[in-house]
Amino acid sequence: MTTTSIQYWIKIILELGKVRISLPIALSAYTGYALKTGLLDGQAMMLMFGVFLMSCSSGAINHLQEYQTDALMPRTKNRPIPSGKITPKAAFWIALAYFAYGAFILIASFPMIVFLTSFLTLLSYNIIYTPLKKVTAFAVVPGSLVGALPPYIGWFAGGGDWSNGQILWVALFFFIGQIPHFWLLLLMFGKEYELAGFPSLHSIFNDNQIKRLSFTWILATIATALIVSLTVLQSSTAMFVLLLYIFYLLFSLTAAILIKKDIEVRSSFLKLNFLYLLMMIILIFDSLY
Repeated sequence: MTTTSIQYWIKIILELGKVRISLPIALSAYTGYALKTGLLDGQAMMLMFGVFLMSCSSGAINHLQEYQTDALMPRTKNRPIPSGKITPKAAFWIALAYFAYGAFILIASFPMIVFLTSFLTLLSYNIIYTPLKKVTAFAVVPGSLVGALPPYIGWFAGGGDWSNGQILWVALFFFIGQIPHFWLLLLMFGKEYELAGFPSLHSIFNDNQIKRLSFTWILATIATALIVSLTVLQSSTAMFVLLLYIFYLLFSLTAAILIKKDIEVRSSFLKLNFLYLLMMIILIFDSLY
């Protein structure tokens, strides 16, 4: 096998694993671990690698679940299976390998609840959200468990219990934040979802109504971020940086609604995603230092 062909297959394997999604999920799990232990050690590396592989397995399973509908949408028709770069059978074995290695790392290195929570995250995406979005445009609400559970994986890996107020607020922040994340995506690619036969909010609401619904959920996300910054963070520097961005996001989006009577969808999507990343970085920084 030549170097070029090896690179070709690595690219396909990573694309099947949805690496751009799996890496933040692994970081989210480490956020919970750092919050509980204040450590960046070998266990943290094992945790992130195990969660990353489990998330890659979930992504590959999703490719298998949706390759027929992916072929109908311009945004997804060039994914590995619908484009013919790999067969569904080969993709299945890659998904199984991702799962086997990820499960082995988590089971061998941590209490069983860590693997079970990671497995529940996979189930919430592949067994709840993915089938449900063919039935209802509101599948994202139960599907948002995908965002809430990864911090708990790390929290449990550090020896924490589920009822602690700190991790509850962090998990709630990521749970609520998944909803406007999806609805802003819908505004950008909703017509493609309709091409694939998925129920769409556009059949219930117009664009302006969806934007205002998204704005309402963004406000709820910001409110939860405020609570996290005031009740979880200990460093005044970390709190200042997070609050600065929270108020920037709040005022920029509110100004757009009040002055322009509209929000810029792509810009809002990027700003919201940056809030998730910043939250993880700030929580980790605050826990370690």
